[in-house]
Amino acid sequence: MDLGIKDKTALVLGAGGGLGGAIAKALTREGARVALGDIDGEAAERTADAIRQEGGEALALAWDLADLSVIEKRVGVIEKKFGPIDILVNNTGGPPPTPASGQDPALWSKSFEAMVLSVIALTDRVLPGMRERKWGRIITSTSSGVVAPIPNLGISNALRLSLVGWSKTLAREVGRDGITANIVLPGRIATPRITFLDEQKAKREGRPVEEVSAESVASIPVGRYGKPEEYGDVVAFLASRRAAYITGSVIRIDGGLIASI
Repeated sequence: MDLGIKDKTALVLGAGGGLGGAIAKALTREGARVALGDIDGEAAERTADAIRQEGGEALALAWDLADLSVIEKRVGVIEKKFGPIDILVNNTGGPPPTPASGQDPALWSKSFEAMVLSVIALTDRVLPGMRERKWGRIITSTSSGVVAPIPNLGISNALRLSLVGWSKTLAREVGRDGITANIVLPGRIATPRITFLDEQKAKREGRPVEEVSAESVASIPVGRYGKPEEYGDVVAFLASRRAAYITGSVIRIDGGLIASI
């Protein structure tokens, strides 16, 4: 199936990590030129190298999402090398595991700037060009916690949920301009972040991490953690011309984990 995004320019945030890296690779396999932003510039460069080895075009950028002042400069670099951004994948890192109560307001503020305000500001930067060209894709990766809040991820549950409301509202505003806006929710995808969360839960509960992971796998109907490549493939489809009638949606990529309808 030709997804129709050959020579489109994509920006993937958090592209040095497991999910972001898989998304970037999936897009380049469809012929898109991909810019990779990550607070860890070396990690982004490793992903870019892997893409280039497969014959794709990639540009790695060290990018601290909490610093809104760098948005214009970073986007300018991308536009100079690849042209205007057609596909924006908002994929931010998560805050530390915490209860919802008793957190320092400074932590809430810092997390809001990095996880929410950065996404909104960057999207606002690229939207005018998408509207002018009558084509664009805004895909925001959040968490299954926006549907079923995850214990001890209070900040993540709250702040990521705000992006769902924002994306749905945005979809109604830009639909007639040929732009779609969708949310994707990862379930238990086998990435370093999930390994970290399993380790933290094991430490809190005084149990072996293997036991915690096995318990988690047992709750997933397909009986395993997802592969990052499986996540990336869904995002690539949503970024495609063939997904033009999918907007304002929340897509679960969770192996059936989330119990609610």
